[in-house]
Amino acid sequence: MGMLLVRGTAGGAGLTGTLYEPGEEPPSYRGAPDEGSPYVWVCDAFYEVASGGQTQHIGGREVQVAFESPAPRGFTERTAALTAAKDHIRTQFARLGVDAEAVEISVTDADDTEN
Repeated sequence: MGMLLVRGTAGGAGLTGTLYEPGEEPPSYRGAPDEGSPYVWVCDAFYEVASGGQTQHIGGREVQVAFESPAPRGFTERTAALTAAKDHIRTQFARLGVDAEAVEISVTDADDTEN
C-alpha cells in the first residue's frame, strides 16, 4: 500500500489531494489527526471571494479564490476515506459554482505518477 492521489477536474481546473494509507507517514503539523488513524486525507480547501485571493479560470469564467489551510482527516477504513476524499473535492468545486456532479474524479497510486 502507498499513497493515493485523488484528483477532481471540472471547467478546465483541477484539484488533487493525497490519501495516505497504512505504512505511509502523513505530514505532521498542527491539526493533523491522531497517529492512530491508518488512513489520512490531506487536501487544500478554497472558496470564492469578491476581491483578493488568486484568479482562477473555471468553466469559461474568472473566479477569485481564497485558500484555507489543508485540513487533514483521519479514517479507520479505506472505503470511508475515499468517499470523504471524493466528497471533499466535489464540495470545493461547488463552492466556486461548479455543479458537483460535473466534477470528474480519478484515483491513482502516487507511485505510478513518479515515472
